[in-house]
Amino acid sequence: MSKITTELLLERAVPRSTRLRKIETLNLSKLQLKTGDLDPRLFSRLRHLQKLDLSDNLLDKFPNSLTLPDLRVLNCNNNQLEDVTALKQFPLLEELTYENNVYLTLNDDYKVMFLLENLRLLNGKDITKLANHVRHVNSRKLTSKVTAHWEKFFRDQLPEKYTAEQVKSIRKKFLKSVQTNVVYGPSSLSEFTRWRVKMIAEEFLSYSLGLELNSDTEPEEKAEENEEESTESPREAAEDVAQVGDFSGYVTVTASKRKRNHSKSGAGNKRSKSQANTEEEAEDVSAEPLHFLQCHSKGNSREDFKTQLWSCVFEPVLDSGARKDPIVSSSRTVATCGGESVCLIDCETGTVLKKYKVATEEFFSIAWTTLTMVISKSRKKAHNILAAAGRRGIVKLIHVAADFCYGEIKAHKKPIATVCFSPTQETHLFTASYDKRIALWDIGIPDCDYNFKASQLLVLEATSIPLRIALVPTCPEQYLLAGCEGGCFAWNIKLDKGEKSRPFEAIFQFPDDESMTTSHRVDGLAFLNDDVVVSKSSKPGCIYLWSWSRSFDAKGKGCQRTVSAVILAELEWSTTDMSYLTLSTCPAKGYVFCGDEKGSVWMYNLSSYTTGWGSPKGKRSERRISPAQILQWPELRVNGEQPPEILVNNVVSDAAFTYLVVLTSVNITAIWKKS
Repeated sequence: MSKITTELLLERAVPRSTRLRKIETLNLSKLQLKTGDLDPRLFSRLRHLQKLDLSDNLLDKFPNSLTLPDLRVLNCNNNQLEDVTALKQFPLLEELTYENNVYLTLNDDYKVMFLLENLRLLNGKDITKLANHVRHVNSRKLTSKVTAHWEKFFRDQLPEKYTAEQVKSIRKKFLKSVQTNVVYGPSSLSEFTRWRVKMIAEEFLSYSLGLELNSDTEPEEKAEENEEESTESPREAAEDVAQVGDFSGYVTVTASKRKRNHSKSGAGNKRSKSQANTEEEAEDVSAEPLHFLQCHSKGNSREDFKTQLWSCVFEPVLDSGARKDPIVSSSRTVATCGGESVCLIDCETGTVLKKYKVATEEFFSIAWTTLTMVISKSRKKAHNILAAAGRRGIVKLIHVAADFCYGEIKAHKKPIATVCFSPTQETHLFTASYDKRIALWDIGIPDCDYNFKASQLLVLEATSIPLRIALVPTCPEQYLLAGCEGGCFAWNIKLDKGEKSRPFEAIFQFPDDESMTTSHRVDGLAFLNDDVVVSKSSKPGCIYLWSWSRSFDAKGKGCQRTVSAVILAELEWSTTDMSYLTLSTCPAKGYVFCGDEKGSVWMYNLSSYTTGWGSPKGKRSERRISPAQILQWPELRVNGEQPPEILVNNVVSDAAFTYLVVLTSVNITAIWKKS
């Protein structure tokens, strides 16, 4: 719950006020406020606020939509700010102080001087003359250098009649070259210079030469030079998002990631007796829909209901002390991927904070890690890094706070189905590919110039395509589980073993009618706690919970062995045999989530079962466990009609189970909130 309420704002107004819209001066200092406490919906009611004091708090950045149109004076002293570009949302700002924010540098001073045209005082000093120099003289010099760089090295590379592919290629090369080679002013301002050079170069290409990229161009599979990368500002990203309520159009979905196994006639519509009783037995978790977003559209088209959304992961909280407790470290920022883009979304406000696009890519999977990076000669700081991968077999590494994709790893020659980071080795990344291999990479730690070196440490050979991977919580540096097209497998991943290429060590078999089988597609896999595995196979209507330790210990020592999974329980689920509707878990709350072929989310509260399963002689639950609740897809209308087929490809909660993010097959991200 946010520390800021309407009552607090009225009380901290100077003088105290009875209406938010009447407040002109507000003192919110020394309240231990974090960025998430600044609720844009509440602040948007402060329409006449002119002076705001946020000093002596714990802010690391500003939300991008505080909507304070009349703000003139802002005090941010003694916080933990690491970026100032969000301050451009306050165009009338005249006085700004942010002293004792250790991560801000001289480069940030120059950025705010450029962004805020009305700024007169910065940290108590009159910067009028210097700001004019930055906005005009500096910009003129850099524009001249950027133009000269184009004329000398790139103009002749562009033919008189050029294709969209040629534009993309030359644009990428030019932006990279100009940021590397155009220098101006002291080295202490190199970060600001690169920032402005990129901005000027993009404007030059767009306005002077008219090199607008055609977003409708069809991507080509192997042409690296056709790739266009872009990171949109929050404002630009917000303009690309449709807040779904009444759609303007609808296109029937065709799966593009893999061919799904569609249900047999009528199979998806059957309901067992236990399912029919679900509503009577259900534990109401009081979850309600907050937002329905359309933010992954191809070419930002609001008519795009074809793009499939595949993966979502909540951002880790950087406070290392709090991260020990998953509840305390719960975040409300989630990364989602699908089609050509990766988005960062604030679940509470529904704001798309950032959007990263690669025109020739289709992203299938994303994963977070936290790296301690060198930010200057004497300082290090933890930063969240996002890895994104998909159809092209390339892993993109994105420094989210800097809005910068700093590198890529050409991991596989075929598409990457899923990625995950080691929880104990922050630079170790696993990539599972359609080439039937799972690779372990050390992505390294980038230096202050974003130079890094990635190396392949291990290759795990599979007999079929790996779809989901999970590291065993009790020994994440020794064993990896994978759900594959042809079964569920385990590998020994310990790096002190000699061989770099390894076959699987065990294959697990599961009940199949009257017998046990290893041959089945496992398209859902996650750990509920340190020992209990949740897996979903192609067997309709069933999700298994089984014991990792009791199953794997039965293998004994030796090479490859087939072992029977020690089943603890079965979960009642949809009777569809449609594949790739994956599941997830919320270990801290004992929940399992899985979407279905009708847009619904099945939620299972297993907290009362886990203690019993954890005992050495824990017995299998005799009957299937029904969901605590099924969240039905609400009646969203498209041209007055309900969409005929909405598949829930993925559903994920934050660690505290405050938010539930639902990804669909029709380019809609749904966000639910638990009361």
